[in-house]
Amino acid sequence: MDRQILDASLIANEVIDSWKKKGEKGLICKLDIEKAYDSVDWQFLMRVMQKMGFGVKWREWIWSCISTAKFSVLINGEPVGFFTSSKGLRQGDPLSPYLFIMGMEVLSALIRRAVEGGCISGCRIQRGRGQTVNISHLLFADDAIVFCEAKRDDMTFLSWILCWFEAASGLRINLAKSEIIPVGEVEEILEMTVELGCKVGQLPSTYLGLPLGAPNKAVCVWDGVEERMRWKLALWKRQYISKAEELHS
Repeated sequence: MDRQILDASLIANEVIDSWKKKGEKGLICKLDIEKAYDSVDWQFLMRVMQKMGFGVKWREWIWSCISTAKFSVLINGEPVGFFTSSKGLRQGDPLSPYLFIMGMEVLSALIRRAVEGGCISGCRIQRGRGQTVNISHLLFADDAIVFCEAKRDDMTFLSWILCWFEAASGLRINLAKSEIIPVGEVEEILEMTVELGCKVGQLPSTYLGLPLGAPNKAVCVWDGVEERMRWKLALWKRQYISKAEELHS
């Protein structure tokens, strides 16, 4: 709770800096979830809520909210017929983000258990006064990123986790849009990407719309961020001008 989008980007860059300073090799797995809201299994959400301690009444309320919605198709601008759905969460529903995060917490728990069992390594970074913290993954809404050592076994176990998660939740990782980014000179990187089934990326990249793994003094990597901000400012300016004209008239 209360996490900001900048926090995840800063932590991801801290992991990369730690690997580079120690001269270690690592892998960054950027995972894209396919049709995130549309494929969530309702029964899966009910089981997750039960494990989290939600009572029967709460679960019944949530089930009523997600299962009684009806949809219609526009034909020539007119709604024709109504039909129900058997899975998925509605875009724009204020409950949907919270329910989706509950589902993603299962993926987080699977990765944590894999790290505790020594199946996925993560990255240890200094926290001050000799203390270290192991960063294995970051989840922000439907954006997921996993940090592993450059080992084929890590990739194999991660692929198993993703298969288990898909079978339980209905949420599928779009491997065509996912990528593995090597940090340092990683041998057999192509074999590792085949193990997971995605493509090879490279640094610098982007994460949550912000630069990832870019040199500190590389100004050009911020061009995309600057362009998006200029576009948003121009849009806000047009909106305020139009409102001012309405008030003046």
